[in-house]
Amino acid sequence: MKFDVALGTSVVLMAFDGERLVALIGEKSQEPYKGAPMLPSNWVSAGESVEEVAKRMMNRILGVEKIYLEQLNAFAKVYRNPMGRVVNIAYFALLNWDLVKEVKTPGYKWVALADRPEMIFDHNEILEMAYERLKRRVKHRPIGFVMLPKQFTFNMIHSLYEQCLGKDLDKRNFRKKFMRSELLIDTEETIFEAPGNKKPSRLYEFNQQKYDKLTLKGYDFKF
Repeated sequence: MKFDVALGTSVVLMAFDGERLVALIGEKSQEPYKGAPMLPSNWVSAGESVEEVAKRMMNRILGVEKIYLEQLNAFAKVYRNPMGRVVNIAYFALLNWDLVKEVKTPGYKWVALADRPEMIFDHNEILEMAYERLKRRVKHRPIGFVMLPKQFTFNMIHSLYEQCLGKDLDKRNFRKKFMRSELLIDTEETIFEAPGNKKPSRLYEFNQQKYDKLTLKGYDFKF
């Protein structure tokens, strides 16, 4: 029996740059659609692991070796690619901005999720599915531990959750709920978040032990 189906992989990478949720977008390097926006993608050859191909691609683009990739879905519509039948195994990862903000390979850039372009094939559908998964996960998993720097202000984590959920959150109620989770450790250090600020902001760290427990157990943040 002869098979006429190609296998590929795409990866949705998201990070928080301190103000916005951003995704990594590339440009197609060959025809058809040369120069068109697309997710980082690669063909998978016979005998290759799809996940290893995805990880190797991320290392080449971002210079980061240890990326935890979560399989998102398989996209296999018959006419999703004009070059022929392609089954795309998509992955999803949340990253720390400080580790990935410098892109190593030309043709890729970080784009605010709110400003995401129209991409080729079904890549907008893939990105949208990843964002919907993030919105569900942020209510049940302490994802900020991955996406924030080691030390951060409460304004930063509040902004991150607003970006992830796509809506405004009452700061007072948010603070109460988050403090009840016992996830945060007050470092007793402060910074001025912006020039001209008269009052410094406290710096926090995540409680690793509590984070590990909640990651396994989960919790329900009803914002």
